[in-house]
Amino acid sequence: MNKLLVAVFDTEPAADAGLNALRALHAAGDITLYATGVLARDADGKVAVRQSMGDGPVGTVTGLALGSLIGLLGGPAGVAIGAATGTVAGAVRDFWVAGVGLDFIEAALQHLKPGKVALVAEVEEEWVVPVDSALEAAGGQVFRRSRTEVAAAHFDHDIAAFKAELASLDAEASHATGVAKTRLQTRLATTKAGLDAAVHRAEQRLDALKQDAASKAALLKLQLEQAQGHAKARIDDRLKRIKAGQHARGAKLGQAWDLTKEALTP
Repeated sequence: MNKLLVAVFDTEPAADAGLNALRALHAAGDITLYATGVLARDADGKVAVRQSMGDGPVGTVTGLALGSLIGLLGGPAGVAIGAATGTVAGAVRDFWVAGVGLDFIEAALQHLKPGKVALVAEVEEEWVVPVDSALEAAGGQVFRRSRTEVAAAHFDHDIAAFKAELASLDAEASHATGVAKTRLQTRLATTKAGLDAAVHRAEQRLDALKQDAASKAALLKLQLEQAQGHAKARIDDRLKRIKAGQHARGAKLGQAWDLTKEALTP
């Protein structure tokens, strides 16, 4: 399963040891390590990046979700709002991409006390024992959350809301006359423009998700090529499962685009 991890340590050397442990698990095929980063909270409670978001262990950039997680954790002390851009919209975007709940962010921030260091990572894992054992041996307290695929649901919600408003305004305008009709037609035009803008934003987000998925697939293939013995079989099964999941998500996103085209049809 695709998961985001936060492991809290007392010191940066301990966090580095945890990072090396994750890389060793990746090399052994126990997990696939997509991207990592290290954060620290100073005495004033401010969270700063100690190691910028790293590429995958074999050099493939796969940091879309992890970058959003870092943005959320790097927000105002104890509050995961406005993490990416200093605005609520930025935080909403980060939650949308990261695919984790606010409770996960709050739990991680609660344990990331002043003076503590957090190792953050996006991984693919089938069981938790290898990672937990390795990170706890290095002195880490581990938090993880399976990522939910919210892209299609988020997109469906936005399009459905625009469609409902357009239908309501259109029905009202069909019975209106004079100034009232003119005002409703203006609102209709504004709402359609909003739908166009939403579609454009969705296109950009979905393109980024597709690129991220392609990078992850490339990393998995390289990991498979470098693996031997039982590790090779585990990674091969992992790759097949992920491909099947991506196919299903692609079908859902295709349905979302059909809804969009329908909404844009006069």
